[in-house]
Amino acid sequence: MPALDVQGIKKLLPHRYPFLMVDRVNTIEINGDSEGRIVGIKNVTINEEYFNGHFPQHPIMPGVLIVESMAQIAGILGLHMLGEKRTDKTSYYFAGADKVRFKRPVVPGDQLILEAEYENNKRGIWKFSCRALVDGQVVCCADITCAEKDI
Repeated sequence: MPALDVQGIKKLLPHRYPFLMVDRVNTIEINGDSEGRIVGIKNVTINEEYFNGHFPQHPIMPGVLIVESMAQIAGILGLHMLGEKRTDKTSYYFAGADKVRFKRPVVPGDQLILEAEYENNKRGIWKFSCRALVDGQVVCCADITCAEKDI
């Protein structure tokens, strides 16, 4: 069984179709307040709405949505790292991305393996090192910043 199926993910993230970009979480590893790692999956299918216009003759997943996928997996890790401090009102907002690099296009049929590692947290601003891989090759990497907020 995965660490979180889509129903468990929906309990943590406010995103819904068509903007929920994590299908499953396979691994969540947390070691105290200083170490955390997560691995999840986004299955990319031709049925995604954005492929109608990006691009009809050569469908490519928009880079911004790959970054959003990494931000969502990072948010799930952050929520888990809060542990008992988390409430039903705790949420994460995507606050920024640094050192973003795209290595190759993501196309229908690819399975994105999403990885995030906790870097630090200062006054509710969380930093994560993230990667997206397809078939073991990095397709995108970025340092993601999230802001912890009560909604």
